Amino acid sequence: MHRPVLARALTRAALALALAAGLAVTAAPDASADSGTFQQVSGFGSNPGGLAMYTYVPAGLPAGAPLVVALHGCGQSANDYDSDSGWPKYADAYRFAVVFPQTDSGNNPLSCFSWFDAGKDTRGNGEAASVVQMVTEAESRYGSDPHRVFVTGLSAGGGLTADLLADYPDVFAGGAVDSGLPAQCATTQSAASGCQNGSQNLTPAQWGDKVRGSYPGYTGPWPRVAIWQGTADYTVRPVNGTELRDQWTDVWGIGQTPSTTQSLPGGTTLTSYADGAGHPAVQLYSVSGMGHGLAVDPGSGPEQCGTTGPYFLAGICSSYYTARFWGLTGPATGGLPAPTGLAVTGTTASSVALSWNAVAGATSYDVYRGGVQVNTGAVSGTSFTDTGLAAGTPYGYSVAAVDSSGTVGPRSATVDATTTGGSPVTCYTTDNYHQTTAGRAHQSGGYTYADGSEQNMGLWNLFTTHTLAETSPGYYVLADSGCPA
Repeated sequence: MHRPVLARALTRAALALALAAGLAVTAAPDASADSGTFQQVSGFGSNPGGLAMYTYVPAGLPAGAPLVVALHGCGQSANDYDSDSGWPKYADAYRFAVVFPQTDSGNNPLSCFSWFDAGKDTRGNGEAASVVQMVTEAESRYGSDPHRVFVTGLSAGGGLTADLLADYPDVFAGGAVDSGLPAQCATTQSAASGCQNGSQNLTPAQWGDKVRGSYPGYTGPWPRVAIWQGTADYTVRPVNGTELRDQWTDVWGIGQTPSTTQSLPGGTTLTSYADGAGHPAVQLYSVSGMGHGLAVDPGSGPEQCGTTGPYFLAGICSSYYTARFWGLTGPATGGLPAPTGLAVTGTTASSVALSWNAVAGATSYDVYRGGVQVNTGAVSGTSFTDTGLAAGTPYGYSVAAVDSSGTVGPRSATVDATTTGGSPVTCYTTDNYHQTTAGRAHQSGGYTYADGSEQNMGLWNLFTTHTLAETSPGYYVLADSGCPA
């Protein structure tokens, strides 16, 4: 049962804390759903944000599958989002795992994620750090592809999604902000309602600076961002969709003139903003007449999903179009087998050269960087050079075979490549105890976590050894497979 709460009925303190989305009374999470399993995961890290971790994992999910993080709105739970958002349907269909973080009234009176609190929504801190620890745990448990991790959220969850994309562009390949706020729109509780209710009168460059300031020194690649906004949303005003568009197009350096505009079901207008290679980098979905909530479209069709209810509003299946934008809706099985032998044959400051073994019956190949297809024409041979990259930056690649009917087969295992140039990376190899005493990691509950990235390094002792790469001052990542050049 759900009990809506109007903004005018909230106290000033509660309004500053919440997105006025509503209160809900829900049952405990169901143990299973559809062909996969929905369950709670404990012990995923030091959890500075005090969140709970739930996951939905399709049966028989192979290693190397993508990972989606889905953040509920105020007054909702992980179980609500699992049941009503439609994400499990596409996890089953297209083979990826979903993490559902959950906050509660102990963190916020209305169980809202704290998108407006600089002590909780910034890199390495609070709820943001807890979500990234969940990603690390899921990658370890399910073998998820670290280059195809995506995050989406509704309302306050959408606000935190934007913050996470700004804080951790090295973790998330893409995001979707549903009825949410621009990254770092508010940094105090008192400023939260102003962001919800009106324009902040900032230029695109000023909005972009809020993203760039969330991870100083980061040079890309940036995540691809989908923005969903109802034109009749009086809780998070439609101007927030425009400001999110301004923010992320500025970060990408592509301007605010749409590359394409098209009509979709449910009175939805999609405006796309392409990168230099012609691939959509930012998309704004404006849903005519929709209020505050997540757009769903109940039904059994391939483009239908979800269950209507408070803040799950009928019109269009936003989860399907978001998954399609992220490149998750291609065939997971069928067609030709995945290519083998994918290898990096050379790098420059702006390019990566790849080669792979031929697949019998293939007429061409598709090449993916960070889960997004990068070839604009058919690749008929077994080699490809990706250009226009940032110096000294790591990238992940996979490749799929295409048969004569145009069917795209499953993708190969991902290989990593780092372009030359940029700031030098220093690596340190020693046991977890000495990594901690040297100030490159910290321990909690008997486990060791890398400073900055919060990656779980295993038990805190003298016997577990890892290599840590310092990719920016005070920020360390696991580099056991080799120190980036």
